[in-house]
Amino acid sequence: MEKIIIFDTTLRDGEQSPGVSFTVKEKLDLAKQLARLGVDIIEAGFPISSKGEFEAVKTIAQQVQEPIICGLARAKKEDINCAWQALKEARSPRIHTFISTSKVQIKYQLNKTYAQVLKITKEMVALAKSWTEDIEFSPMDATRTELEFLYEVIYHAIEEGATTINIPDTVGYAIPLEFGEIIKNIKSNVSNIKKAVISVHCHNDLGLSTANSLVAVLNGARQVEVTINGIGERAGNAALEEVVMSINTRKDIFNLESKINTTQLYKTSRMVSHCTGMIVQSNKSIVGENAFAHESGIHQDGFLKERTTYEIMTPESVGIAQSKLILGKLSGRHAFSQRVKELGFDLPKEELEIAFKKFKDLADKKKEVFDQDIEAIIEDELITISETYKLEYLHVVSGNKTIPTATVIIKKKEKAIQEAACGNGPVDASLRAVDKITKIRCSLIDYNIRAITTYQDALGEVNIKIRHKNKIYSGRATSTDVVESSVKAYLNAINRLIYKEEHL
Repeated sequence: MEKIIIFDTTLRDGEQSPGVSFTVKEKLDLAKQLARLGVDIIEAGFPISSKGEFEAVKTIAQQVQEPIICGLARAKKEDINCAWQALKEARSPRIHTFISTSKVQIKYQLNKTYAQVLKITKEMVALAKSWTEDIEFSPMDATRTELEFLYEVIYHAIEEGATTINIPDTVGYAIPLEFGEIIKNIKSNVSNIKKAVISVHCHNDLGLSTANSLVAVLNGARQVEVTINGIGERAGNAALEEVVMSINTRKDIFNLESKINTTQLYKTSRMVSHCTGMIVQSNKSIVGENAFAHESGIHQDGFLKERTTYEIMTPESVGIAQSKLILGKLSGRHAFSQRVKELGFDLPKEELEIAFKKFKDLADKKKEVFDQDIEAIIEDELITISETYKLEYLHVVSGNKTIPTATVIIKKKEKAIQEAACGNGPVDASLRAVDKITKIRCSLIDYNIRAITTYQDALGEVNIKIRHKNKIYSGRATSTDVVESSVKAYLNAINRLIYKEEHL
């Protein structure tokens, strides 16, 4: 298959997202992750914009070896020379220079003539070429540029040594049919275009950045400029994960492949989200929390029978552990029955139906029904679990100058057993004391606490998950004392463990 070049500009255009500013260390860490992801080119930044930006680009050029490292420069002598100073230690450096070519920007932003823009283009591409062989040129606002002038600028940029011609939809103005025609016309009307790779850089102002990028590829573009999570100026850029997975999923249409290790997509997405503080929306394609989550009963039933009925790619292919069946009021019997089995219960048909009705009643009252809720429905309504262990007494000592210590008395049948322990905090100390009494070797794998009422006397609900012999058991309890509810939830999980080992 022919190769599509992935040019990532998360560290440059992505940083132009309002409120986003990377430190040098964050840029370097992200660049290393982008290299692991397998991008062909990293646009590391705009070196002349600040001393910190220069240092970031220089550091990446020195330390990140595999991808081409690119620096942005206006079509100005000082910008281009500065970019080269930042990039010169890179194993594979690229200078990316640009100038506005649309009528509105030439008049109001540059205050120049067409002839002047053409002259600057020729001189500055030639200057960049004197530093390195790999030169990218962008006629900014290309989609609003008069086509005859666009062809002329591109022709002369290539004559002066540009090896990549990038066509930016700078303000997200183009629609796919129009943008595809622009790429097709460039191929037909620029006589030396075969000497350069056609690239596209699409913004998302109308929500069409990915669509425009893909239609450009279908019309001959072989480099796509993208960002992780689609971040960038204003409404952002085409999202790397969307472009790559579209090409991967529809190889029958594109007949192209990239170097991207797609199993790194989710990790990279979360890393960028953490560094930028920009939360990935739940319904974001490919990497959103809901991208592989199913709640509709019809969808869940089809998915359980055959995954491809409602999933066109696997979660594992993008680095997500597995699909999720979200149990709520729209879920059906099939999904509920499957979850009950996964939780370790083997209910006869009549009891399963009773549990399903209870589940539906609960689902009408809350957005999502969790595993602990299902276990409570089954165990509270259908199964009587004896309390092998019951909390009788709890006393904790804690403070910033005191070693947290807990004393507990737990009843096992009619016998009261007392133990004490120290820990990292009052909860840890209390659970350690419980472990001394039960002598059950288990590990705490999840601890969650939330207030279920308001004000200072709020009830705290604690949900706990423990692992024992590769099986997971959950427990929950409520109290106005969070340490007490923690111990009770822990004992609840242990009691369930004992019941299931004896009866199931």
